[in-house]
Amino acid sequence: MTLAVRYVSARTLDTAPAEPSPPGPGEVELEPAFVGICGTDLHIFHGDMDARVAAPAVLGHEMSGRVVRVGPGVEGWWPGDAVTVMPLRWDDTCPACRSGHQHICQHLDFIGIDSPGAMQQRWTVPASTLIRLPDTLALDRAALVEPTAVAVHDVGRAEVTEGEKAVVVGGGPVGILIALVARAAGAEVRVVELSAHRRLLAEELGLTAWDPAAEDVPALVGEWTAEAGADVAFEVSGAAGGVNTAVDVLGVRGRLCLVAIHPRPREVNLHRFFWRELTLVGARLYDRGDFERAVALVGDGTIPAGRLISKVVPLTQAPAAFEALEGGGDVMKILVDCTTDTEGASA
Repeated sequence: MTLAVRYVSARTLDTAPAEPSPPGPGEVELEPAFVGICGTDLHIFHGDMDARVAAPAVLGHEMSGRVVRVGPGVEGWWPGDAVTVMPLRWDDTCPACRSGHQHICQHLDFIGIDSPGAMQQRWTVPASTLIRLPDTLALDRAALVEPTAVAVHDVGRAEVTEGEKAVVVGGGPVGILIALVARAAGAEVRVVELSAHRRLLAEELGLTAWDPAAEDVPALVGEWTAEAGADVAFEVSGAAGGVNTAVDVLGVRGRLCLVAIHPRPREVNLHRFFWRELTLVGARLYDRGDFERAVALVGDGTIPAGRLISKVVPLTQAPAAFEALEGGGDVMKILVDCTTDTEGASA
């Protein structure tokens, strides 16, 4: 018998025994090592996704671990292989899939939301979801490959090129990762973030960060760009004010990449879009190429994953970790150590 962290109802998680499911044809059984808690997991914890999530539900999709067993017909994978999972299962028949966009399948199974996730001691998934990790990459760092893949996809959707000026509105984990990936693509980057703790971390990582509560961000962008405006802005805050800032900083034919999940419709200054011929693009998930690029960026240290990990807790303390993340500003990424079910947390 193994343990799993389950969403039971709004603001209620438990750690319960779970019976491992043996791998069937085309499947592998994994031993998750570390699982990150992300913003979507918090939405589930708050009860905001009850129409989609069938409780009790095992959460978690930002993970690293090792193969334990392989099912019939699985080739190229062996017990002990270090892996992460691209947690997407598509139907290959809907219009999105037929047009080559399987990652936004119209009947997508996002593993960890629509089906059981990684926050358990044994986890069976399709072998097709596995992404190989280099042996030199520590598994705690590797748990940040999935959010880094999000950032790689976002920067790709925004078509960031060398020498461009990019503004990232929202300096949480994904915002910082976007800033780092955009910088690796050759862009000059500024981060807009209310939290002093997160601004300090951004500065320590070599990024310039601005406080929108104390500074006139559009004016600063004007000074920075000789009044041309930014080439691209990423809205990662999920707040109405963040949307306004992201639009206001853009120059002529600038691109706004919408990353955050906005739970309700927002007012947008469409006149600005008309006047400056702006472009809005959505960025939702990722594909295999994004994941492979993310593995390389984390593996070579371009993404200093260790600096983004605020705390590691054992599996049994995962419910308390969700509550700690609600404070937001003083915490970046909390990992759940699925190999430790009692003590062993680290700060």
